[in-house]
Amino acid sequence: MNNLWKTHEVNNQFDELTDYNLFATDTVMNEYLKQYNLENYISILQNTGAKLGTKESFEKGTRCNLLGPTLKAFDRKGNRIDQVEFHPDWHYFMSEAKKTGLISFPYENNQKGRWVFAAMNFILQSQVEPGALCPATMTQASIPLIQKEERLWDELKSKLLSREYDERDIPVKDKKSIWIGMGMTEKQGGSDVRSNTTIAKRSNILNTGYKEFLLTGHKWFFSAPMCDAHLVVAQIEDNGQLACFYVPRWKPNGDKNPIEIQRLKEKIGNNSNSSSEVEFKNAWGILIGEEGRGIPTIIEMATFTRLNCVLGATAIIRQATVQAYSYALKRMVFGKKLIDQPLMRSVLTELALENEAASITSLFLADNFENSDSSETAKAFRRTITPAAKYWICKKSIEVSAEAMEVFGGNGYVNDGIMARLFKEAPVNSIWEGSGNVMCLDVLRSIKKDPNDLKLVFDYLLEIAQKDSGLTNQIKVLKQWLQDNIETNFEAKARLFTEQLILIVQACLLLKHSPKEVFQAFYDTRLNSTKQGHFLGSNVLTPEVTTIVLSRIINH
Repeated sequence: MNNLWKTHEVNNQFDELTDYNLFATDTVMNEYLKQYNLENYISILQNTGAKLGTKESFEKGTRCNLLGPTLKAFDRKGNRIDQVEFHPDWHYFMSEAKKTGLISFPYENNQKGRWVFAAMNFILQSQVEPGALCPATMTQASIPLIQKEERLWDELKSKLLSREYDERDIPVKDKKSIWIGMGMTEKQGGSDVRSNTTIAKRSNILNTGYKEFLLTGHKWFFSAPMCDAHLVVAQIEDNGQLACFYVPRWKPNGDKNPIEIQRLKEKIGNNSNSSSEVEFKNAWGILIGEEGRGIPTIIEMATFTRLNCVLGATAIIRQATVQAYSYALKRMVFGKKLIDQPLMRSVLTELALENEAASITSLFLADNFENSDSSETAKAFRRTITPAAKYWICKKSIEVSAEAMEVFGGNGYVNDGIMARLFKEAPVNSIWEGSGNVMCLDVLRSIKKDPNDLKLVFDYLLEIAQKDSGLTNQIKVLKQWLQDNIETNFEAKARLFTEQLILIVQACLLLKHSPKEVFQAFYDTRLNSTKQGHFLGSNVLTPEVTTIVLSRIINH
């Protein structure tokens, strides 16, 4: 009887790719480590990639996004507790971020390649569940600031660098490891932190020996509220100067700090992670850095968080490209597999080019973060190219994830699949820590503040580009354009300059690290006058070059 009402056979339907090693299949990562004699990291990353790539791991990522956090403002007796409850799978990914050294490794030692290792670790984990990497990013970025506060660093060092996950909501002194969040933006200002109205009043209420303050005001985006402490920008009451404060969730005397969660944000993506609106009601905090130096202090932290925005966007590009390519290998359309359809090959080839360019740029930037204390050129790239890369790669991740979703058709446009999740996640990296316009303006500020930074960048690029006359000419043309335009309404042209700059950087890095066919394909479709179209897939390469580029998506 059941067979009588069986209306059809299900065929030509395929699940997203799982049960594969995210690291072992990544051509760019493996080549980069070998090129720079960093093979000692391969076995660790192999283990991480294998664990993250299991079907169970991807299912955990799906669950903790579909079943996101909930606010529990009061206990059953009516006491204010301001707790956020998470799905158990969220804690799994938080634990992995700690255990694998994603947060702590760059600060544990001076081992060569430590920042590249951390960057690869971040890209791998972010492909499966990026929400947990928001508190991981803020914690990692807070460490350089806290290191400058000798006494506070002595108290927190072991907890910040611990690889043990401690989810308990108790005072910092009683915890094995801790997380640090950020509280910067307010309703009236957003990225304009100088307009903040939260007031910090001097106090010595707990007699800790620190410069104590009581904060009153609000934060419009407070991420993530269950962190053990937050770095907060506020205006000092008696002099109006902005400063940065360390504000713990629990006061040193064991009382809960009066930071009240008003609500959790209903975000488009990043649903496993909690972002909140809060009010400070004489919340206790201590001064970090100098009075009047709140903005420079927080910008220093933002430099690190912006790198992780680039890494997160790279992870989205990587995972979207891998999933689209894998699906195209199996799906039959109009009598052929998708991968054999000429137009689909053009689309996938351009996804592959974006994947390789973003990956190389991310790892190169991580290397420059590691070497910026000893190299002026590395410092110049860190200051000038980090915001340029954040602007470009984060926006490219939105485009790539949308194109990759189309490969799946309607199956990609459902919330319980990874393609829709990648697409909805992509915009947050572009918005968080400064939107596109802010990034381009930061590039301009950097080159105006210290013109030598851009000179060092151009000198480095010209040294690479000497192998290719066309690329060399592109650099010279951009230098001349800058000279002609820097004094004439330059701010309005910031996006144009930033786009051309980062494309040249990516082309140079591909020339240095990738097969010549990959570089030439990127150059011809992004910089050369032979560029044919605007959307991904509208540029046609030879069948031979297409095959080479596609072969690099999944390392066999």
